Amino acid sequence: MRRYFLKFSSILLFSLVVAPYKYLNAQTNKIINKSLTDEQKEILFNEGTEKPFTSALLHETRKGFYHCANCGNKLFSSESKFDSGTGWPSFSEALPGAFKTKVDFSFGMMRTEYHCAKCGAHHGHVFNDGPTKTKKRFCNNGLCLIFKPST
Repeated sequence: MRRYFLKFSSILLFSLVVAPYKYLNAQTNKIINKSLTDEQKEILFNEGTEKPFTSALLHETRKGFYHCANCGNKLFSSESKFDSGTGWPSFSEALPGAFKTKVDFSFGMMRTEYHCAKCGAHHGHVFNDGPTKTKKRFCNNGLCLIFKPST
């Protein structure tokens, strides 16, 4: 019985202290692009995820660069994009200095999460199972990106 009480108390403490802090902290992040949709804000600032296979950028094949939807920071070259089959735009490498990473323990696993180095917006997770020599797969939410084709 005591074990259940401790477990319940821990969950309650998390709900009352940590969850509101995460929400308040998300609301204070730098929203630079005032025209972001609610879904983009949820992903970029509350570390949400868009539904797989819904991104308009999933099948984008033109040459150009992918930028942060919030601040416009240049993140990926189209040359590093590949079809991972996961349902999200995937890249083998980011442009130098584009992201900062942190360890994410959500969903009972350890993953590397990455955020725009300029504005701190969440973009996705990077895995070590990519098909190129980098062995990286930057799995990015398409709603977090703006594609600008080369002229």
